[in-house]
Amino acid sequence: MLNVDDKFEELFVLRKKTYNGFIEVFEDKNPLHTDHHFAVDKGFKGMVMHGNILNGFISYFIGERLPTKNVIIHSQDIQFKNAVYLDDELVFNAVVTGVYDSVNAVEFKYNFKNKEAKIVAKGKFQIGLLQ
Repeated sequence: MLNVDDKFEELFVLRKKTYNGFIEVFEDKNPLHTDHHFAVDKGFKGMVMHGNILNGFISYFIGERLPTKNVIIHSQDIQFKNAVYLDDELVFNAVVTGVYDSVNAVEFKYNFKNKEAKIVAKGKFQIGLLQ
């Protein structure tokens, strides 16, 4: 089903609905994320989107876009490299780096790139294949 070197690509757009939903659910109203002038004063081009929204995109990919729904996340690592802004289009690329049949696990490396092809986040995750 999943094999080493299998590659996946997905486009995600950080929409206002996602941004507002994250704030509503988690109540993270840090001014870096909610105050344009504060963010610009700190050297950004505008409000920086919450990095953990990207974790939601990863969860969607694992739960909805893999060729099986019989999965559970074992571990997830994310490194934030560059800021993400409202309405950014992010290309998510993932590749299978390990398949471990003895423990029903699959490892991936991934990255998110913005439209300038700059990596905004990267990392790895491991899933378990449910029987």
